Amino acid sequence: MQFLAFGGCLDTGKIIKELEGSGMDLVLYADINDPYGIGLLSVNEDPGFFVGELRGLLARPAFKELTPKPEYTMLGRTYSLGYEPDLERTLVHGPREKVLNPALKWAIWYPLQRNKLFETLSEDERRSVLGEHGKVGFKFGQAGLGTDIRLACHGLDKNDNDFVIGVLGEKLYPLSILIETMRGTKQTSMYLESLGPFFVGNVIWQSPAR
Repeated sequence: MQFLAFGGCLDTGKIIKELEGSGMDLVLYADINDPYGIGLLSVNEDPGFFVGELRGLLARPAFKELTPKPEYTMLGRTYSLGYEPDLERTLVHGPREKVLNPALKWAIWYPLQRNKLFETLSEDERRSVLGEHGKVGFKFGQAGLGTDIRLACHGLDKNDNDFVIGVLGEKLYPLSILIETMRGTKQTSMYLESLGPFFVGNVIWQSPAR
C-alpha cells in the first residue's frame, strides 16, 4: 500500500472522475487539517504498479494541478506474525477489504520508527511488549470502535521508519482515543523513536470491493 497526500485541490469531482475509470484499488480522503487537502491510498500486490500504472494516473491533468506533500508519503507491505491460519487472507484479502469497506469512513495514517533497543530485547520480552500493545487494539476492535492496518516499511521509507499504521473506523473520536490509549503501553512509551506525521482523513471515494 502507498499513501500520498496533496494540497491545492479545489475540485475533488475532477479527481474522482479520474479514479472511477482507473480500475485500480484506491481510496480518496479529504484532509481534515487542510480544506484543500486530499490523501490517496493505493493497493496492489505488485510493487511495479506504483512506478507504472499509478504513476501514469498521477500524470493526468487533474493531478498536475495539485501540490504534493511528500512529508506524508508512506509505502509499506503487509506481513505475517507466523501464526495466522490463513496466510493469503492476512497478507492480501483482509487488509484490502478493510480499506475498501464503505462503513469505515474515517482514517488516521502515520509512520512509526522503533527505538533500536527493542531489537536487543529477548524474544519473551518482545512478545510481552507487543502483546500488551495488541490487547488494546483487540479491545477496540471487539467493541466495533476501530480496526487497524499494519504495514512494514523496512528499507522502503526515506526516513528509516519501520511501520506504517492505518487506524480505521466509522467515527473519528474512538480512533483518537485508541491512539491515546496506546501511548500508555510499553512499546509506545519506551520503545518508539518517533510517530507521525499524522494524516487524518474522511473517505470521499473508494473503489468498490470485489
